[in-house]
Amino acid sequence: MHLTAVLERAARRAPAKAALVTDDRTVTYAELLDLARRAATVFRDAGVEPGDRVAVMTFNTPGFVVAAFGAWFAGGVLVPVNHKLTVPEARYAIEHSGAVVGVVSGELAGTATAAGPDTAWFTTETTVAGLPDFDASTRAAAPIDAPVSEDEDAPAQFLYTSGTTSSPKGCVHTHRTISAVGPLITSTLGFTRDERFLLAMPIWHAAPLNDWLLTMVFLGATTVLQREYDPVGFLRSVERHKVTAFFGAPIAYLAPVQLARAGRLALSDFDLSSVDKWLYGGAPLGEQVARSLVEAYGTDRFFQVYGMSEMGPVGTALYPQEQLTKAGSIGRGGMPGVDLRVVAADGKDAGPGGTGEIWLRADTRMTGYHGDPAATDEAFAGPWFRTGDVARIDEDGFLFIVDRLKDVIIVGGENVHSQEVEEALRGHARITDVAVVGRPHAEWGETVVAVCVTADGADISLEEVRDFLADKIARYKLPREAVTVASLPRNPSGKLTKHVIRDGLVRTGA
Repeated sequence: MHLTAVLERAARRAPAKAALVTDDRTVTYAELLDLARRAATVFRDAGVEPGDRVAVMTFNTPGFVVAAFGAWFAGGVLVPVNHKLTVPEARYAIEHSGAVVGVVSGELAGTATAAGPDTAWFTTETTVAGLPDFDASTRAAAPIDAPVSEDEDAPAQFLYTSGTTSSPKGCVHTHRTISAVGPLITSTLGFTRDERFLLAMPIWHAAPLNDWLLTMVFLGATTVLQREYDPVGFLRSVERHKVTAFFGAPIAYLAPVQLARAGRLALSDFDLSSVDKWLYGGAPLGEQVARSLVEAYGTDRFFQVYGMSEMGPVGTALYPQEQLTKAGSIGRGGMPGVDLRVVAADGKDAGPGGTGEIWLRADTRMTGYHGDPAATDEAFAGPWFRTGDVARIDEDGFLFIVDRLKDVIIVGGENVHSQEVEEALRGHARITDVAVVGRPHAEWGETVVAVCVTADGADISLEEVRDFLADKIARYKLPREAVTVASLPRNPSGKLTKHVIRDGLVRTGA
């Protein structure tokens, strides 16, 4: 289905129903459809032709949603841009995608215009001198009668990956692949048209955009937009708007708990009883953390979801009854409509007790990486997408991610999973952050290097590291080098960029 048809269908079924809700505004489905058609005229007048890319760099605001659907009505391709990026980082996505027109929240206009000086920028939310006002232009424009194109196989999105192992890559999704996400997510989590989903995580991320916003439009449900996450605002939004579902990284749940422990708020002061689904992703929860969240929020209705931008994102789910008994797992097998394999080094499927790379297959898979056929070929194995995530399968068939494939360190023919060593080192009292990487070694192939940030800033010795780990991991996994740094490089999503760390070790020899 073309994504414009998804919105048209929702507006026909329930024109007066709230599609988007903020603290000071409600946009019905009829209004959203009208604004999207008007925005399409704005984009067409700005020179957008079918297939042209439209960059959108905003907070969680109605302007993002109007711009996205406006781009699709105009035949354009949406390029969501992380609003936290610096100028060089944003420049990469804007230039690589070839965005001809962009919409940016007014306070971010300086970054956007510096990053994309050849892109025709409009502002939303607030006005900026010298740039046209997208919101006013949209209200003044005549609505387009029909989508410029209804080709379901035309590109709809370029989603840029986190870039943890290399430069970010642009996942090309079509209208067909993205419109297939909603039914799969709905069947997995049991969403209904009565949902009031709180979107507080950044809307430009693949999951908030496709799994949650567009699934709510698919159902004709309501999305509550929190402009930007903050712990107290999150709790207030749940209470005020009678939210039924929320998705966040684990820290989004932990932050209010930490404030409560510090005596700065009481969770019991907020009515959270309307929520039926507390969803999290980005990292699994250990048993101790899972138990603390169940106790703090007074419910066991937690769901872990795992997926990748390349897959829409869809993948696996861990359900409430499994949160404690299988803490740390991403689930057992794929979501309904998602096929999953764990492929061992010999190319055969791994069984219980085995370890291998997760491969996924679904109708939501991207068509490839923009302008990078070599990376596309490497990521695909026939109809399968090779995730690069290495998982262990337990005796009951549940998957536990142990590493990224490119982060596995091979020492004398033995595989060392960097995350296992990192987890052990995080128990050291002096270590506040750590990355474990491999350095090329003439005899052993690679050697294990622990790159540490210490609480006191003083160097930590190799002997101290090895002594601490001696009874925790096998001897061949022990680091042969320890490096102390002031901080570790991370991408805007907070994930370690280990390729940068490895390059730095090689470049400096430190």
